[in-house]
Amino acid sequence: MSETAYDEHFVSWFRAVTPYINAFRGRTFVVAFGGKAVASESAKTLAYDVNLLVSLGIRLVLVHGARPQIEEELREKNLESKYHRGYRVTDALTLECVLDAVGSVYLEIEALLSQGLPNTPMANSRIRVIGGNFITGQPIGVLDGIDMLYAGKVRKVDAEGINAQLALGNIVLLNCEGPSPTGEIFNLPMGEVAEAVAVAIGADKLVFLTDSPGVTNPAGGLIEEMTTDEVADIIKQGGNWLSSDTRRCLPCVLRASRAGVGRVHLIGFEHDGSLLLELFTHDGVGTVVTRESLEHIREAKPDDIGALIALIAPLEAEGALVHRPRELLEREIEHFSIIEHDGIIVGCAAFYSHSDDYAELACLAVSAEHREGGYGEQLMKRVERRAKKAGVKRLFVLTTRTEHWFVERGFKLASVDDLPARKRDMYNYQRRSKILLKTL
Repeated sequence: MSETAYDEHFVSWFRAVTPYINAFRGRTFVVAFGGKAVASESAKTLAYDVNLLVSLGIRLVLVHGARPQIEEELREKNLESKYHRGYRVTDALTLECVLDAVGSVYLEIEALLSQGLPNTPMANSRIRVIGGNFITGQPIGVLDGIDMLYAGKVRKVDAEGINAQLALGNIVLLNCEGPSPTGEIFNLPMGEVAEAVAVAIGADKLVFLTDSPGVTNPAGGLIEEMTTDEVADIIKQGGNWLSSDTRRCLPCVLRASRAGVGRVHLIGFEHDGSLLLELFTHDGVGTVVTRESLEHIREAKPDDIGALIALIAPLEAEGALVHRPRELLEREIEHFSIIEHDGIIVGCAAFYSHSDDYAELACLAVSAEHREGGYGEQLMKRVERRAKKAGVKRLFVLTTRTEHWFVERGFKLASVDDLPARKRDMYNYQRRSKILLKTL
C-alpha cells in the first residue's frame, strides 16, 4: 500500500469510528472474561484495549473468573473437581484453592493494567484500578439433595459505590468471590456476577469474552444478532453445539437483557482486537443480543390496517409521508412491520425489495407521544434484518424531514442516479425527497 493510500485509509477509518466515540463517551460498560482469557496470549493486548476504552471516556467495570486456575490448584492438591447444575461444589478445601487462584489472577490483571512502558499503547497512561467489597454473596444451599457448601450466588451489589468510583474515572475490577454479612466467603459464578452488576448499575453494555467468536448455529455459523426470545429458544434446546463458555453465559445474557441492559455482546477473546472491532465497527465480530420481543414488534396483518391509517394520517397531513390510500395498504400489508405498546400500535415501517441488491425502508412512523422511546430505531433495525435475510446489500430511504436522523444511524446522502432503475423512474422531483443509502 502506498503512503497516500495508507493515509486515505487511516483518515477514512478514523472518521468511521468517530460516531461511536461520541456515542460511548460517559457510557457504562461491564466486560466479563474468564481465566482462559487471562492465561491466553491475547491478555496483554486486551489490557491495551481496556486502556483505550477508558481514555475515550467510557466508564468500565471488569469482572474476571479463574476456572482453569482453580482447576490447576485442585490438581496440585489432589482434590477432585465436582460440579452440580453448572455450579462448583465448594467445600472448605476447595474454597482455599478458589481464594488462592482468584487472588493470583486478580493481581495478574492489575499488573497488566499497570503497564506503562515506552513505545506501547499504554505509555504514559495512568489507569487507576479499584477493587473492594462491592459484591455481597449468599449460599446457594442444597440443590437436589446436594449441599453446595461455599458455592454461592449474588445477594447484593453496591451500585452506589461502584458508580462513585466510575465517576472518578477509575476502573472497577471485580472477581468471583462474595463475602456474606456473617463473614463467610462464597465462590460465585463469574457470569452471574457480571449480570448482577450490569443490571444494578444500569450498564449500557455487557460484554462477555469467551472461547468462541460468539453464538453459533448448529452448523457452526456465527449468529450476528439475536433477540432475547431467540436466546431463550437456544437455551431450551440445550445448545449442545455451543462452547462451554457460551453455554454458561447464555442464561446470564438472557436475564441481563430482559432486565434492561441495552446491549449484551458475546465475542471471542482469542481474536486480537475483538473488543474494539465489536464496539467500533458497524458489523462487529461477535453476537449482540437485544431485548426486542416478538410480543411487541411483529409483521403487520390485515386487521391492523385501521390502526395503521390512524397512525400515519397525521404525518401524511403534514407532508412528512406520502399519502397511502386504504386500498394500497390492503394490497401491501405484508411489507409492513409494526411495534406495539400495551397492545396499541405506536409505530410502523415498510420493507420493499427492488432487486437483489436494493431494498427500500419506507413509511417509518411513530406516534407523537412515543417518539422518545427508541421505537423508530427498533423498526429500522427490523427492516435491516429483513433486508439481510433477503440477501439485499443496500437499503435506501426517501425523506423530506428526517435526513439527520438517518445520517446519525449510518445512512449516507445519495443521488437519484444511485436508486434502482424502477424507483429512479418513479422519483417525484416536485417533492424533492432526500435520498439516503446504507450498505448492509
